[in-house]
Amino acid sequence: MSRLSEVDRHRALGLPQAGLPISEVSLCINLNRTTIFRVRQRLHETHTVSDRPRSGRPRCTTQRQDRNLVSNHMNNRFLSASASSRHTRGRNNQCISANTVSKRLSTSGLSARRPYIGPILTQRLRHQRTLWAQEHAAWDRIQWRSVEFSNEFRFCIDHADGHVHVWRRSGERYQADCVREHDRWGGASLMMCCCTGSPKGAYTLLAGACLDL
Repeated sequence: MSRLSEVDRHRALGLPQAGLPISEVSLCINLNRTTIFRVRQRLHETHTVSDRPRSGRPRCTTQRQDRNLVSNHMNNRFLSASASSRHTRGRNNQCISANTVSKRLSTSGLSARRPYIGPILTQRLRHQRTLWAQEHAAWDRIQWRSVEFSNEFRFCIDHADGHVHVWRRSGERYQADCVREHDRWGGASLMMCCCTGSPKGAYTLLAGACLDL
């Protein structure tokens, strides 16, 4: 039976009961006579004119494969959905798409987000940063004037600058396996600063390479 709205189905049932012939009802609501008979037959058999439940498109992965997908991405949070789809075969050895992998991971609460980039803070690093903050919390503006702030332009030498996503749940942003760690030996950066003191008050631009430890 063609897909009809609830209004058309009730009109196909109500107008004949009001005394109109089936041929006139067919012209009035622009329906085939066979469709009207099928609506009446469904009402007689199921006592309703609503659509029967549909199974929908069959799933291309089994429940075991869904669990394996979640397990793989929990072990490697930076594994992309496209990489998982290339190494996973669904039912009947068919290929699955990256969108399918994303849906399976989303069902388990995992979502692809931009990772937090920074060092993984150990207990010793947390203690040192807390001590530094406490020592400088009471500094006034005059004391901070003795500190020189410079602009740095960072160049990545250990990995490509791309949109890398991490699969994580809500509240796992700073979890160790969800953090994209800095190079533990430091990354090269270019520090540029301006200083005075040259003849005629001109500014001298200094550029030097340093290690961002």
